[in-house]
Amino acid sequence: MYLNPGDRPRGNRLALRIAVLGGFAVALFAVLFFRLWNLQVIDGDTYLAEAQNNRTREYRVLAPRGDILDSDGNVLVDNRASLALVLDTSKLPEDEAEREAELTQLGKLVHMSLAKVEKAIAEQEEVAAGAPVTLRRDVSHDLVYYLQENQGRFPGVQAQQVFVRDYPHESRAAHLLGTVGEISEEGLEEARYRGLEPGDGVGKGGVEETYDRFLRGKPGVTRVQVDAFGQPTPGGQLVSSAPQPGDNLVLSIDSDVQEAGEASLASYGRPGAFVSMNVNNGEILALGSYPTYDPTTFTKPLTQAQVDAFNSDPEWAPLSNRVTQSYYPVGSTFKMITALAALEGGIATPSTTIFDNGSIEVAGQPFQNAGGIAYGPVDLTAAMKVSSDIYFYELGRKMNQTDLLQNWAWRLGISQPTGIDVPGEVEGLVPSKEWRDQLYEEAVEEEGAETEQRPWAVGDNIQLATGQGDLQTNPMQLAVAYAAFANGGRLVTPHVGKELEDPAGRVLEEFSPPARRKVEIDPASRDAILLGLHESAQEQGGTSYPVFGGFPIPVAGKTGTAQRPPHGDQAWYVVLAPYPNPRIVTVVTVEEGGFGAESAAPAALRMLEAYFDKEADSVGTSATIAE
Repeated sequence: MYLNPGDRPRGNRLALRIAVLGGFAVALFAVLFFRLWNLQVIDGDTYLAEAQNNRTREYRVLAPRGDILDSDGNVLVDNRASLALVLDTSKLPEDEAEREAELTQLGKLVHMSLAKVEKAIAEQEEVAAGAPVTLRRDVSHDLVYYLQENQGRFPGVQAQQVFVRDYPHESRAAHLLGTVGEISEEGLEEARYRGLEPGDGVGKGGVEETYDRFLRGKPGVTRVQVDAFGQPTPGGQLVSSAPQPGDNLVLSIDSDVQEAGEASLASYGRPGAFVSMNVNNGEILALGSYPTYDPTTFTKPLTQAQVDAFNSDPEWAPLSNRVTQSYYPVGSTFKMITALAALEGGIATPSTTIFDNGSIEVAGQPFQNAGGIAYGPVDLTAAMKVSSDIYFYELGRKMNQTDLLQNWAWRLGISQPTGIDVPGEVEGLVPSKEWRDQLYEEAVEEEGAETEQRPWAVGDNIQLATGQGDLQTNPMQLAVAYAAFANGGRLVTPHVGKELEDPAGRVLEEFSPPARRKVEIDPASRDAILLGLHESAQEQGGTSYPVFGGFPIPVAGKTGTAQRPPHGDQAWYVVLAPYPNPRIVTVVTVEEGGFGAESAAPAALRMLEAYFDKEADSVGTSATIAE
């Protein structure tokens, strides 16, 4: 029997198609089943945790910084409760234009541009997505009240309690203490700030910066459960770890001496600086610069105009620490170094006598004493007592063919960083033949023979011998040099940090940096120079006798009057006390303060009075101290 092609059965092809589709469906369901099994069984715990995290928010709780105390335990810096402005970004308008308008208005209220607001949001959300963004700390209550009254215009903006620095004594020791501010974008990349987030506070200058890692503490964490709209649910706090407060930093500062120094400088109304230091271990008793500033200013929002105002007058510069960041000639206070170089280099002996007729002429250039006064024959001790420029001009001339003067200045730390634990110190310059000649050669190559530069001349060494010319140093370096001279040659490392305490007052660590080096000084040289300094301060005819002649504690001091054209003469004074075995050195300088005995010496006197009066009270009698 035969069938027509159209009558043939079609079941085989249909069955094949059904089989293929069925197999594909089985495979698809198998893959889906395996994936569901993988999600629920193998990775179930992981995804469960992530799902739970979607219902929680984690907030960092910043730790209060440690207190900063003086040597007697009095508070110099602590904390006060304040308000920070935080923003819940989930409540910002979805429309871009509306969002920018709201942020612009908010930025104006906290003195931030739109770009700065958006940058703060981006930085903080990068490290803590979903957490409130801190826009500004230490905002006023008036601003908080205004935002609360206009909550409809600024949804998601709230005030949060935080801690900010408090300064009970306002500007006291401001340059030494420093301030606290938000960490910069560059700072987040530094190893010492590892683990910090945008908006965190760090030390800015002073000991706040140097000891930041101890003062900062460790933040805590609070985790709360939220609803679908990101709002905390009732009883939704899941876990909380308290922040750990920073350690307290005890300084070597004597507040009585510090206050006396600051009051003295302020009374002159001229820029200046002072430092008082233990000559044996480098502990700083007082350190200050004038003009100064109130660190409280930097705990509040500042406009750019307010920030610029601090730097509007470079001659005034209240933020500059003139103790460590200045460049000055130091006048006759440098004569101690000149005398030491001449004695140790065999150029002179304590009995070497020079006839001082008031002036000399070298290579056609006249050099004379202040006022042209002639002292007649003077040995080293007498020359130090009356501050005979002619005597030291002659020593400078005799040492011109050597590097004795420069080498001794370098050995005693002039023009070198001292290593003080207050950041930002500068180096300085001890002029030398090599330096001057190289400067001249480079200028000739660039400018030709008409250059204003010149090669080294004997007059340069004569000027250096009296602390003039191109010499550039500062009060801190001068204090270290005199301390080394007083203690027999140890170049101490100045430091203001004394010890760390935990919040309960237990000592955790003591700071005692070693001396940087030892310089060999003949005791006979030291004694001869020290005698001249003592007579200068407390014997009739000495340059500072009118100031220190009646002081009951024996001291050794040196005045200095440095020329700084186009400025007026700068006053200097260095005093070692008590004589003949000094424990402290005090350096004071007053820009355009005239002769050293007119302003710098009286300021140093008030600082020593504060120091010895306090010490006398502690032992019961000043006679014991004098011995």
